[in-house]
Amino acid sequence: MSADLELDAYLRRIGLASLPAADLAGLRALHLAHASAIPFENIDVLLGLPIRLDLASLQEKLVARRRGGYCFEHSTLFQAVLAALGFKVTACEARVRLGVTGILPRTHMLLLVQVEGAPWLCDVGFGLEGLLHPVPLDGEAHAQFQNTYRVVPVDGLEVLQSFHQGGWEDLYAFVPEARLPIDFEVGNHYTSTHPDSRFRRNLIVQQPGPEVRRLLRNQAYAELRGEEVVGREVSLEALIPLLSEVFGLEVPAEPLLARLLQGEGSLS
Repeated sequence: MSADLELDAYLRRIGLASLPAADLAGLRALHLAHASAIPFENIDVLLGLPIRLDLASLQEKLVARRRGGYCFEHSTLFQAVLAALGFKVTACEARVRLGVTGILPRTHMLLLVQVEGAPWLCDVGFGLEGLLHPVPLDGEAHAQFQNTYRVVPVDGLEVLQSFHQGGWEDLYAFVPEARLPIDFEVGNHYTSTHPDSRFRRNLIVQQPGPEVRRLLRNQAYAELRGEEVVGREVSLEALIPLLSEVFGLEVPAEPLLARLLQGEGSLS
């Protein structure tokens, strides 16, 4: 186990009293706890701060300071935890398809975990549409609370899909082959610094959960319960309290609001 990984502190962060076993039940419990406890958010990207993927930095940010992060941060930390527990873990890259019409670069990180003789897709860092439990790569539909997912082979790729309004929607596509940390550093650099990255232009905070999935995009806040969506606009004065009270995030108020009021990171 890496000296930079403090498992006891991590377990407290995600609300588990003890380490789960390195089996499917343990994997499901750990995945649900992490995905439900640590938000998906890009606040540091919007502030122009570096996104560091070394384990010590992730432990300090996501665990000690109780912040969130995006896929590279979530999955790198989760991979270290799984490896420490004895799981066989493979990190993969994906192209996001949700909400896009063209082909995007491979800027999403996911994990494949070998358990009970088969690979299971684990992804605690996809935000609002993300998994709460692992999903096997068997092409079958798997219900998770109010959402349903499947992983299907399409043109030599594996595609994660979710079921909405009577049909399947692609979330992302990936090749189930191992990638190295330097590969994710490249994707992380693009995602956090390139002017065309959506994370550079919008405030995005998301939290999936068994009963409700919460989304803040700029000043629009919404709660999703299955297909039911209830949303409202959030004033600038209420934005920082909402981040704290709803998502549990303590962030630098003045720098964030100043950044959001600028052209590139505006809330328009």
